[in-house]
Amino acid sequence: MLSIISAQRYFLYAGKTDMRKGFDSLCGIVRKEFKMNPLSGDVFIFLSRTRTRIKFLQWQSDGFAIYFKRLEKGSFEVPTDFHSLSTAQISSQQLLLIMEGISLSSVKKRTRYSQCNVGNSPTKTATSARV
Repeated sequence: MLSIISAQRYFLYAGKTDMRKGFDSLCGIVRKEFKMNPLSGDVFIFLSRTRTRIKFLQWQSDGFAIYFKRLEKGSFEVPTDFHSLSTAQISSQQLLLIMEGISLSSVKKRTRYSQCNVGNSPTKTATSARV
């Protein structure tokens, strides 16, 4: 079962994906386009040309799992700054909004404290970016 949690990393593929692709073909995209290891446990997200279908690929300790969803009406939205990239990491909040059909361009995230650990020295950053 796929759970969308903040501790997990999510990577979205900008290219159009043939939704007939299975485990091995999607792993090939992860290796070639993401330049990542599909066995990492990260969740890799693929959209169809029409963005009415979405697939998630994840390694789960003993094998791969694919989650597939087809919308009967509407389409999935991707972040606006995403179109210039081939792949991008998105947050669990962004993924939840995408899955629920909430417009990402109208959502504003309020400033919150965020601690980033670089090496052993924690730094303080304030984030006020759009979701």
